[in-house]
Amino acid sequence: MAALDDNIQTRLSGKTLQVVSFALGSEEYGVDIAQVQEINRMMAITRVPRAPQFMEGVINLRGQLIPIIDLRTRFGMNRAERTKNTRIVVTEIGSKRLGMVVDSVSEVLRIPVEQIEDARDLVAGVDIEYIGGVGKLDDRLIITRDIG
Repeated sequence: MAALDDNIQTRLSGKTLQVVSFALGSEEYGVDIAQVQEINRMMAITRVPRAPQFMEGVINLRGQLIPIIDLRTRFGMNRAERTKNTRIVVTEIGSKRLGMVVDSVSEVLRIPVEQIEDARDLVAGVDIEYIGGVGKLDDRLIITRDIG
């Protein structure tokens, strides 16, 4: 009963999660806007010897070195050719900054919290280390990233 009351209170309160939406292939993902520091066009990435395959390297962003990962590779997808739409989404978790290479960034979305399903309930047995949940927004499904 308490969970139902919490759900009703959430709906009545109108709480939403603001996410920056981005694409990897045909899938749409979102990361909490509070964790996004900036979005940049592709730039020269310096390779790091013996780094994991998903680690692209590092960039020098206004004097600070930022590690860059390719989310496609991290999620087990094939690498894609970089286009004019490819972006680096720089996030900040605590005191650490991390850049994520994504196919494109589209918009900031507001997803009502009651429209977000917990990933553990949906994809049991799948490696969901970085998946927070799946948000339903009109006819779209947005996979929310948990990078904290």
